[in-house]
Amino acid sequence: MTDDRGTINYRDEFFRKGIHMVSLSIPTIYYFITRELALSILIPLMVISLSIDYGRYYSKTLEEFVKKFFGFLMRKHEWDKKKKNLSGATYVLISAVFIIIIFPKIFVVTAFAVLIIGDIAAALIGRRFGKTKFLLKSLQGTLAFFVFSCIVVLIAPKIEGNLTEYLIGVFAVAVGAIAENVSGTWADDNFTIPVTVCVTMWLLYIVFLPNLPLILPRVPN
Repeated sequence: MTDDRGTINYRDEFFRKGIHMVSLSIPTIYYFITRELALSILIPLMVISLSIDYGRYYSKTLEEFVKKFFGFLMRKHEWDKKKKNLSGATYVLISAVFIIIIFPKIFVVTAFAVLIIGDIAAALIGRRFGKTKFLLKSLQGTLAFFVFSCIVVLIAPKIEGNLTEYLIGVFAVAVGAIAENVSGTWADDNFTIPVTVCVTMWLLYIVFLPNLPLILPRVPN
């Protein structure tokens, strides 16, 4: 499955990722609020986004509205009327709701920040400097995802802040980098990245830090 980032020009890709950056507010705000409050905000937004996304395939008026205001930001596969693919923005909200319901806050905050920062780096650097083929995308884009995601791991909240937690984070974002690379039109990376990072972190915490309570200190959970 091929990458279709090139179906919008680099300027629009840059603008698309600028809007994507706003999604960093999700893990930032979630750090300070409860799961219940986060879901009470995100679920209605997800339902609205889903309704618009599916509605544009059945309503010409809605389709024209979306094209007028957001069409230049959307990739070719996001307009596939046969498959009725969702937009990346809707997948961001779906993945946020899903991982908040399923995973402990410590993993969600890190994984979602990795999604935003790592994906932006992979897209912008991969499109501009990606010359070496690696799996489905470029080596340069995948390395950019990994490097910038490691920075996220360094500053993301930890339970105790021991070396093992940092190493787990680095390994998890390495797996996330592969998930970003191989995600294509069959699976949106806005969903596969945070889920992959959360699952990897959870498994590694169980193996290497089995007695560590998965609760962030001094914040509501």
